Amino acid sequence: MELRQRALRALQTSDIQGKVDQSSAIWSQFASFSIANDDIPEPPGLPGRPAQPNLVAPTLVPQRSPFTVAGRAALIHAICHIEFNAINLALDAVWRFAGMPADFYRDWMRVAFEEAQHFTLLHDHLQTLGHHYGDFPAHDGLWEMCEKTRDDIVARMALVPRTLEARGLDATPLIQARLRKVGTPDALTACDLLDIILHDEIGHVTIGNHWYHWLCERDGLDPVAHYSVLVQRHRAPRLRPPFNETARRQAGFSAQELDYLLGS
Repeated sequence: MELRQRALRALQTSDIQGKVDQSSAIWSQFASFSIANDDIPEPPGLPGRPAQPNLVAPTLVPQRSPFTVAGRAALIHAICHIEFNAINLALDAVWRFAGMPADFYRDWMRVAFEEAQHFTLLHDHLQTLGHHYGDFPAHDGLWEMCEKTRDDIVARMALVPRTLEARGLDATPLIQARLRKVGTPDALTACDLLDIILHDEIGHVTIGNHWYHWLCERDGLDPVAHYSVLVQRHRAPRLRPPFNETARRQAGFSAQELDYLLGS
């Protein structure tokens, strides 16, 4: 069996549980797959996803207070949506980019598997609050950046895992602080789930940093200077503090890169 074709098949799957199950199965069978170096024609309709949630502009996603059950459900749903997108982003990296070392595909397939686990944990918790994935509107910013960087693996590594997904390293402790202030059993359970996710996401951003720097070295690019070029070229959002500097250092951001983020 060929890995990249299987990853594409999982990416095309619109059924939520089917995508989770396929991602887990591919990871568990990773050693049995071959990895072809040929380009695969892109099929229409990527990524496969369910009819709901309704996708709207980021400014149109309602802001709700975590001090109500409905508000906490909306918050968990938003994080669920990020994790569902993250499965697709990892699968897309596996199938789309030919000719990379085997470790590249192993890394991103592991990310797809772990993101599927995160989605399942959060979706199970969401259901205890009386809701399912798809019940609230969501935005498509993560996948939009995936599409912008479809033809440039360096830009993909720079602007998806180590920019948009790395923002989760900054946001998670702030979300946890709000949930702890709420203090209800479901809010504290959500904090525990976010601890698991934050630990794994540091590893995922580490993978993005590793391959971005590997590609920059391969192509003779300065990682900090080229990152600034890519941000402008693809109109990536300018990240603003506060930054979780401890987590970012653990994920492989250099002092120079942190200085760039801080505008130093």
